[in-house]
Amino acid sequence: MDYNWQIWQPDSEQTEVCRLLEQELNISRPSAMLLARRGITTGQQAREYVRPSLDSLHDPMLMKDMDRAVERLTRALAAGERIMVYGDYDVDGTTAVALVYKILSHRTANLCFYIPDRYTEGYGISFKGIDTAKEDGCTLIVALDCGIKAVDKVEYASRLGIDFIICDHHTPGDTLPEAVAVLNMKRSDCPYPYKELSGCGVGFKFMQALVEKEKGDKNELWNVLPLLAMSIASDIVPVTGENRVLAYFGLKQLNTAPSVGIKCLMDVAGITGKQITISDLVYKLGPRINASGRMHSGAYAVELLLCENEEQAKLKADDINKYNTERRDFDTQTKEQALALLAQDPDNGTKATTVVYSSGWHKGVIGIAASRLIETFYRPTIVLTDSDGGIISGSARSVSGFDIYSAIDSCRDLLTNFGGHMFAAGLSMKKENLGEFRERFEKYVKEHIREDQKQPSLEIEQEIDLEDITPQFFNIIKHLEPFGPQNPRPLFVTRRLINNRYTKRVGKNGEHLKLDVTDTKVAISGIAFSKGDMALYIQNGNPVDVCYNLEENTFNNNTTVQMMVQDIKLCSTKETPKDRPAAEEA
Repeated sequence: MDYNWQIWQPDSEQTEVCRLLEQELNISRPSAMLLARRGITTGQQAREYVRPSLDSLHDPMLMKDMDRAVERLTRALAAGERIMVYGDYDVDGTTAVALVYKILSHRTANLCFYIPDRYTEGYGISFKGIDTAKEDGCTLIVALDCGIKAVDKVEYASRLGIDFIICDHHTPGDTLPEAVAVLNMKRSDCPYPYKELSGCGVGFKFMQALVEKEKGDKNELWNVLPLLAMSIASDIVPVTGENRVLAYFGLKQLNTAPSVGIKCLMDVAGITGKQITISDLVYKLGPRINASGRMHSGAYAVELLLCENEEQAKLKADDINKYNTERRDFDTQTKEQALALLAQDPDNGTKATTVVYSSGWHKGVIGIAASRLIETFYRPTIVLTDSDGGIISGSARSVSGFDIYSAIDSCRDLLTNFGGHMFAAGLSMKKENLGEFRERFEKYVKEHIREDQKQPSLEIEQEIDLEDITPQFFNIIKHLEPFGPQNPRPLFVTRRLINNRYTKRVGKNGEHLKLDVTDTKVAISGIAFSKGDMALYIQNGNPVDVCYNLEENTFNNNTTVQMMVQDIKLCSTKETPKDRPAAEEA
């Protein structure tokens, strides 16, 4: 894929900040630029940023309705009311249910949890779930990662004598449900200062408020932070502000004392014994938890996350791993069939969107298929399949910077239901509306998408020389973790690198590239996946511009810094230095 390189250019004010940070902290200009890019303007801010503290968390009582939520929950606990913890079937929902259930289980045994079936109930609060709560004697439902638009469901529950506390982070509709409390920092009347919490994050703030009201042991909260870190990573919320602090300590706990269930999940994912990062949560643990809801039941994932018996946890983790393998097979099949359908459309090459439908696709993988299609056709994508009663449902995924939720909202009169956020959404409609939806969705996107959103971009921090990669520089990079949306792992560009000695093809079929390059002063090694066909060009002395991030590589007990290459571009002219001196290793 051809990437557009967007290199950050500091304005005059940011340039002055860089100069001041450089002096105050006695660091290099490239190091100062890393901090300034993240909005850090003083040495004190820098020290606070690289050393996150749980003391910096916001007061949960700042959230609208939090006082009402805590009062109702406290009353239910005191009276021994039966409480249902209700959550969505994805990673955010299941981790939220596990987190709240763990905290409440220390206070009452009159507790149950409920995850709706993805296929028979669909997303969010369901009438079936409410009926189950009634049959089970529940008088309070705590809804997590869903419920913000469940006006009719909450009204139905009220008629049955069941109260709702809603903890959600999705965009509210025009009318809020008549719940006892609606906790959502995206409410227009909510003063909570941080607006990007995950659904699990809202549930955590609710539990934080409860524990603080009780003047309880806050270690109880810190012990469940791995669940919150998994939610933050997998739901692709910004890793900034409060989310970054919570993810930092969640990862710390995950790496030192994971719960029995999470430890068994790490085992089957093959990441036990390594330092777990946000990427591991996104690509290793998250997909397995999601696979449970896609292929079997989200409730099964909650059972694993709550499990404290190692033997039982191993069995559940093995099952979930099998669901993930099954999910991958369906994923591949769906993508191939979708590409075949698109190939039959003579106008496909000129469209601004992808909207593809087939009756036989597995509903559990259409969201993944939408993401895979963006890798082929970089444009807003919706994949749909049959639901019940003449309804088709689908998942939408967007390209960088384009608000797909607004695009779908512009067609809301054609839909039976929809929800989500800027980059991902779900929707359903009558099958006969598909043709008109395609046309209107396409028209909206064509009119609103910018040219720079039509090509994938790499957001690059700065151009540097290899000699800038000092131990101090790399140490600052490590202290910027955890990385994620709006705090990405820094990308750098170094121009006119040439072969040092050992650039070559690697991999089973030589599809990857092992780089050994120099700028004539310093040499560095790196790996470039799927770039093996560039080996001969570089071996012949041609200079290249390389876009990369930096990671540590340990081999034979020797740790070095290497490039993880994201893109390589050919230089416009060849200026291979002659009689270059031997280069030092970075």
